Amino acid sequence: MRLETDLVAAAPELFVAIASMVLLMVGVFRTKEPSHNIAWLTVLTLVAAGALVLAGPTDSVQAFNGLFVADKFGAFAKILILLGSAFAVAMSMGYARHANMDRFEFPLLMLFAVLGMMLMVSANDLIALYVGIELQSLALYVVTAFRRDSLRSSEAGLKYLVLGALSSGLLLYGFSGTTSFVGIAEVLSDSSPSLGISVGLVFVMAGLAFKVSAVPFHMWTPDVYEGAPTPVTAFLTVAPKVAAMALLIRVLNDPFSAMIEQWQQIVVAISVGSMVFGSFAAVYQTNIKRLMAYSSIAHMGFALLGLAAGNQSGIQGILVYLTIYLFMNVGTFGCILLMRREGRMVEGIDDLAGLSRTHPRMAIALAIFMFSMAGIPPLGGFFGKLYVFLAVVEAQLHVLAVIGLLASVVGAFYYLRIVKVMYFDEAVGEFDRPLGPSMISILTVTALVTLFFIVFLPTVLDKAGQAATIFFTA
Repeated sequence: MRLETDLVAAAPELFVAIASMVLLMVGVFRTKEPSHNIAWLTVLTLVAAGALVLAGPTDSVQAFNGLFVADKFGAFAKILILLGSAFAVAMSMGYARHANMDRFEFPLLMLFAVLGMMLMVSANDLIALYVGIELQSLALYVVTAFRRDSLRSSEAGLKYLVLGALSSGLLLYGFSGTTSFVGIAEVLSDSSPSLGISVGLVFVMAGLAFKVSAVPFHMWTPDVYEGAPTPVTAFLTVAPKVAAMALLIRVLNDPFSAMIEQWQQIVVAISVGSMVFGSFAAVYQTNIKRLMAYSSIAHMGFALLGLAAGNQSGIQGILVYLTIYLFMNVGTFGCILLMRREGRMVEGIDDLAGLSRTHPRMAIALAIFMFSMAGIPPLGGFFGKLYVFLAVVEAQLHVLAVIGLLASVVGAFYYLRIVKVMYFDEAVGEFDRPLGPSMISILTVTALVTLFFIVFLPTVLDKAGQAATIFFTA
């Protein structure tokens, strides 16, 4: 009976693991199988895993002797991870053929990374947490450097590997005593935290802050985003960020909930640093992928506002923020993937000049995403920022809210600059026209969700609220 409960709780992860192995064998033994077939099967696997998550337990269930937990919070995060990953794999197909990356290993590595992310958000033990992080990270190191003929891609993969290993080392230094989340919570509830536990918490937070590219652990982000293949950059900016943020929320609000006064100070510091540095650094960028890298640092700073608030509204606000962040970023990188001239990818912001006249539909879509990222109502990005700011105000952290608002104003400058380049500058040449049905579908869906997010807002708020309650009920 116990084994049956464990298998039901971890059904999505088990399905993804088995499907990954099966697809790996198909790719190895059927060498003539077109790699895009493997990619489509990968997308179907992600969709099926999402269905299993939705059909999973409605109550919190611990499995495998407390190493794994299935609950509403984990389910919400997994749906976002699977959705973002499915978008990224679908976007990568045309690029892979064009960039000589059309090999079956590429989508499968992304699938293995997704499995690691799903294990991360359901980890109920520091060892399980570490295994999930490493499974994700090892696959991501490889896909980042997948273009072996590209010096930039190889350099990006090496930087990601070296700095990722450093962050994993920091995380391991934070392990002391028991590794069980339940055990840690019991120890902290019975006595005041010792200096050793406080130092361990700092190391754990440093390791996790690297995964969300929060200041001062952001240094890998611009170079990796610029050097990695564009579909990989799109993948890095959504699914791993959602997984790492969900893991950070679980670790701080579950085993370390009794130390809120200590970790809240750290979260406030990295949130302010990320918002301010990310916003100002993006102003000077001329490469759109580097701009999106600094933008993602700032966005993680805004999301961390909800964690700094330390209340249920804050967690709810983060989940709403991550939901719209996913659609905005997938859509933006979909447009970046279409920045191809005479068969060659271009990445300069100035290459978008006059896009409204040469490619009006793409310009409209990108403008929607830029206005949304700037937080202009009634687009989705406005509601993402609104709910984290409301949580901060509810927690009486008014100075933090003011800093966030000022950082938003700075961020609006570089987003609106892209709109200005598209609509008011003289065209420098047309992009190649062929889009493909998958890219058209992705851009249409993400643009419509971003534009009409207010329609979906009540449902997202309700589900996010239910997910957040698990940390604030006795």
